[in-house]
Amino acid sequence: MPSDAKILIVDDHEDTLYALESALAPLGYRLTRATSGDEALKEVLRGQVGLLLLDVRMPGVSGLEVVRYMRRVEQTQRIPVLLLTGFGPDSELTATAFRLGVADLVMKPIDPWILRTKVRYLYDAHERALALEREVRDLRIHLKERDRTSVLAHPDPRLPVQREPCQEALEPRQEALEQDRT
Repeated sequence: MPSDAKILIVDDHEDTLYALESALAPLGYRLTRATSGDEALKEVLRGQVGLLLLDVRMPGVSGLEVVRYMRRVEQTQRIPVLLLTGFGPDSELTATAFRLGVADLVMKPIDPWILRTKVRYLYDAHERALALEREVRDLRIHLKERDRTSVLAHPDPRLPVQREPCQEALEPRQEALEQDRT
């Protein structure tokens, strides 16, 4: 596994948590769980969450409220979220979820093969995006350091800086060459 980021599974039913953990165990990712929206928010804010599987309807703070809060906080804005629902297709829920930036909405009962495929893709894509961000940040730092140290430096300090000859300096030389020819 490329990272120590974990997958947070959130559902208020213990049997659903167990089923989801069992379905995802073969992937080898670190899994953690929460049984409420409040617990989920606390865990996400602690950091190291690479993907969130989140039940939509829970007592207290709902899954959609968790997503709304996450999207307002910079450190959690881009964590991918798979919303889970057992209440069948709901166009209003789907529209709201996608407007909030949810990666996908999965209906219960969940097919373990489909779940593993979606989780693997979303988790790995998120990890690649984070790695690219780190690489870009490192390159920018490197370029700033290089630019700062090479503003006045010549490639070889032993050689004088060559300048383009100005036209006025060339004219007397051309006149001297013409006189030599005659």
